[in-house]
Amino acid sequence: MTETTTVQNGQTAMEPDDGYMTRADRMRQPMALDVVRSLAETNGVCVRPLAQRRLDYDTGRVDVVPVACGSTVASVCGPCAEKARRLRMAQCREGWHLDAEPDFTPNPPTSDQEALIEVRARLWAEYQDARAEGDTEGMDELRDTVHALDAELRASGIRGKLPALDAPTRKTVKRSTRRKQDAPDLPRRRVDKRTVGATYGGKFRPSMFLTLTLDSYGRVLSDGTPVDPDSYDYRRAARDAVHFAALVDRWIQNLRRAVGFDAQYFSTVEPQRRLAPHWHAAIRGSIPHELVRLVTAGTYHQVWWPKHDELVYGGAVVPVWCATAKGFVDPVTRAPLPTWEEALPGPDVEEPAHVVTFGAQVHSKGILGGTEEAGRHIGYLTKYLTKTITECHEESSERQRRHADRLHEELKITPCSPRCAVWLLYGIQPAGARMNLKPGQCKGKAHRRATLGLPGRRVLVSRKWSGKSLADHRHDRQQFVRQLLLDLGVTPDTDRSKGGNVVWEKVAPGDPDVPPRAHLLLHAVAERLRWQAQYKTALLAANGDSPPPGHSASPALAA
Repeated sequence: MTETTTVQNGQTAMEPDDGYMTRADRMRQPMALDVVRSLAETNGVCVRPLAQRRLDYDTGRVDVVPVACGSTVASVCGPCAEKARRLRMAQCREGWHLDAEPDFTPNPPTSDQEALIEVRARLWAEYQDARAEGDTEGMDELRDTVHALDAELRASGIRGKLPALDAPTRKTVKRSTRRKQDAPDLPRRRVDKRTVGATYGGKFRPSMFLTLTLDSYGRVLSDGTPVDPDSYDYRRAARDAVHFAALVDRWIQNLRRAVGFDAQYFSTVEPQRRLAPHWHAAIRGSIPHELVRLVTAGTYHQVWWPKHDELVYGGAVVPVWCATAKGFVDPVTRAPLPTWEEALPGPDVEEPAHVVTFGAQVHSKGILGGTEEAGRHIGYLTKYLTKTITECHEESSERQRRHADRLHEELKITPCSPRCAVWLLYGIQPAGARMNLKPGQCKGKAHRRATLGLPGRRVLVSRKWSGKSLADHRHDRQQFVRQLLLDLGVTPDTDRSKGGNVVWEKVAPGDPDVPPRAHLLLHAVAERLRWQAQYKTALLAANGDSPPPGHSASPALAA
C-alpha cells in the first residue's frame, strides 16, 4: 500500500491511498454550517439573519424570509458591520467639503394645520376653566380630545409637539454663569447661520481634521498601563469618561461662538491605549489652529450633582424599599433617604461635584476635499467603528487586564445619570426611584466591561452636516441601484415586497414555521447572488455593453 503526503495548516500528514481517513483527518474537515457562513461573508450576506414572516394578501402567499440583523460590531456580524461602516464613510465624505448650504427652510403652515391649532387653543382655554371650577370629569374628557387632536396634528405633517395641558412644574436652580478663574477667556462673536467655510483663491475650500484627548491621570507605559497603579487617578478617569459627551458638546458650543458660524462636524469616539476616550472629528471649514487650541484650553464641563466621593452603603447593607414611605430607607434606622431634588446642591454651593477638561494634546490639520489625504483620514475616522471599546486595543498582558479591571471596578460605583441606581450606595434616592431598583446595580451601558464608561453613540454627527440623516444616505444608495434596474426594465425584488398589500410580522420564539439557520443563510445567499447578477447586468447595459452568455437581469430570462 502506497501513501501520499499532503500539507494542511502547515502540518505534513500521510494519507493512505485506500481512502481511509483517521479521526484527526475528519476533524479537520470544515463543518457544513461553517462553509455556509463563509459563503455568506464572502458575498456580504448577514451571518445571523432574523426570521420574519411576509404575508402577501394579493396572492395569499406566506413566507418566512431572512432579514439582516443590522449589527455594527464585526465580532457579531462582519458583513452587517462593514456595510454600516461604509455607509458612515459615505456620510462623512458627502458633508466634509460641502460647497452649498443645506436647505432646511420650513414649509409654510397649511390652512388645515392652522385650523387644528385654533381648535387646540380653544380646548386649552376650556381646560383651564374646567380646572378652575374643579370639574374633574370635564377635564378628563378634554384630555382625551386633546390627545386625539395632537395625533391628528402629527399626521398632518407638523414637527414637534405642543406642551401637555398639565405641564409639570420644574424646580430650576439659578447658578452663576461666571467662568472659572483658571480658565482662559474665549472670544465670542455673533453666530451666523452659515455652515460652509470660506473659499481661498476662488476655488480652494479647506476643512479640518481634529483630535482631542482627555487630561492625564498619571504616567503610563507604552502599553497604556500606569507606571504606578496606586497613584493613578481611576476615579477621575471613570468620571471623565461618563461625562465625556457633555464636554464635547460644550466644546462645539464654544467653537461656534469663537468662529462666528455654525460649524458642522462628523466625529467618532474611541479609546486610547490607556483606555481614556479621545475624539476624532472632521470639521467643515478652515479654522486657525491657535483658535482651536484656545477653545480647547478654555472648555470645561461642570457636573452639578450631589457629592459622591464616599460610599455610604456597601456589601449586604444597602437601602431597602419602604411601601409606607414610598421610597428607599436606611436598613437599620428606617429613616428615608433624601430624594434627588433634596440632595441637589443649592445656589450657594460654589464647587461642583466634578469638572471635566481636555488634555494639553491637540492635533489639528487642514484637509483639501477630493484629495488622497481626505480619503485616508475618512478611513482613519471610521477605522474602529466595527469594534467594541474593549476590542479596539487587545489586552495581551496581565498588566493591561488588571488596568481595565480596575477602571471597570471604579465605573461600577460611578453614577451615570440622575436615575442611576448607584446613587443608593451614596445614600441618595435617584430621580424617579421605584421599588424594582437594586442598589448599586444599574443597567446603564456606562457600567459595562465592554464599554468602559462610553455609554452613548460612537459616531457624533451635527444636524446640518450633509443635510441628510443616516437613513437618507441608505435610501440614496438603494435608489441608485433601483434606478439602474428600472432603466433596464427590471422591477427590483424590494419593490415587489413593498406593495400596499404586503405585511411583515415578527415570528415568535419556537415558531414551527421558522426554518433552520442554515436554510435562512442559503436563502439570503441565493437572493444576494440574484441581486448581484441583476446589478452587474444593469451596469453593463448602462455602459453600452452586452451581458456575457448565461447572464441576465431577470432570473426567468437567464433560465
